[in-house]
Amino acid sequence: MNFKNTLFLDIETVSGESDFSRISERMQEFWLKKAKNLYNVDALSLEDLYADRAALFAEFGRVIVIGMGFLYVNKDQQLSLKVKTIAHHDEKELLKEFSAFINKTYKSKELTLVAHNGKEFDFPYLCRRMLANNLEIPKALQVQGKKPWEIIHQDTMEMWRFGDRKNYTSLELLAEMMGIDGAKSDLSGDQVHDVYYKEGNLGRIEAYCMEDVIVVAQLYLRFHFMNLVEPHNIQKL
Repeated sequence: MNFKNTLFLDIETVSGESDFSRISERMQEFWLKKAKNLYNVDALSLEDLYADRAALFAEFGRVIVIGMGFLYVNKDQQLSLKVKTIAHHDEKELLKEFSAFINKTYKSKELTLVAHNGKEFDFPYLCRRMLANNLEIPKALQVQGKKPWEIIHQDTMEMWRFGDRKNYTSLELLAEMMGIDGAKSDLSGDQVHDVYYKEGNLGRIEAYCMEDVIVVAQLYLRFHFMNLVEPHNIQKL
């Protein structure tokens, strides 16, 4: 199986500001309208929901880390994986660096991106934030006007669904169920906001993102009935 033009991807996002009071009055109005329709099992105030949920929406959140990985065969003819992250407090600089990497490394229009829930979250989120920052979207992410069968990006959650659209299955659950070593980070997605805004620990979020990229790649291999990459053949750049 040829992985030459396949890139595994994961992004980490946070709310645009640390709390509701820091966004403009106009954006506060938009958020309150949005938040009224959100599932709110903990009965949080609409203002508190901003810190809890705004990162999920490109209109109110921003990208702080992008993790990437690619498979290759090493000099000993063993399947290997290289992973790297791009992290930045300035989202525009982060997205510019990501676009430059994509355009330089993968000049072909046929680059396949693979992520977990990527078609509903990672891929459109990146496109929307690039537009918000007045940046050109890389050709590999330009899917406007394409028919579903013309889009070559792949989604490990979609692969697991087998056409069933009723529920979300987490990356962590699939990894555990299939015996894939999960992320070793002590961080979870719902903690990213506090780690970023309260702890100021971007490096911890980077490590978490990188581990998720590794799990996505391993899960992808399992879906294709291939052997997993041995830990000693995983190189973190």
